[in-house]
Amino acid sequence: MAIAAVAPHANAQEADPENTILLQLEDGTVTIRLRPDLAPEHVERIKTLTREGFYDGVVFHRVIDGFMAQTGDPTGTGSGGSQNPDLKAEFTKTPFERGVLGMARTQDPDSANSQFFIMLAPAPHLNGQYTVFGEVVDGMEYVDAIKKGSKAQNGAVQDPDKIISMKVAADAG
Repeated sequence: MAIAAVAPHANAQEADPENTILLQLEDGTVTIRLRPDLAPEHVERIKTLTREGFYDGVVFHRVIDGFMAQTGDPTGTGSGGSQNPDLKAEFTKTPFERGVLGMARTQDPDSANSQFFIMLAPAPHLNGQYTVFGEVVDGMEYVDAIKKGSKAQNGAVQDPDKIISMKVAADAG
C-alpha cells in the first residue's frame, strides 16, 4: 500500500488507537499505523513489548541511508531480542515502500523477535521475504533525521540515536 493512500495522522489515531504506535524520537513523534490485517502475531508482539516499555531507550543500531533504519535490539549490537519465542513469518504481497515497517530476522524466516526496521526508500528485493506489520502515517521527517551509519560497516552507527519512548496510542491518554 502506498503511504499516500493512508489516512492523515489525526484520523488514523482516532480510528484505531489500539493499533496506533506513538514513537517518540529526539526530533519529534512518529505515528505508526499497525497492520493486524497483514501480520496479527507480529502486531501483537510489538504492542506487548511496547506496553512493557521494552523499546524505551533502545538505539537505532543499523541505519543505511536510502534504505532503512533498524532498532529493537536491547543490546544495541543487532544480535539481541526479547525473552519471548521467535515468531513464524507472516509474509504478504505488501511491498516495502518508504515508511513501511518490517520485522528483522536472521536467515531463518521464522526468527523475528523484537527487532524491526522502517523503510527510508522502496526496497522491492525485500518483498515477500520479511513480515510487514505497519506504516508511518505521520512524522516521517523525524525518521529521515535518524543518524545514519557507515556503508563500509553495513550501516552500524557510532553514537546512535535512540527511541525516547514508544507507546500504544490507546494507552497514551
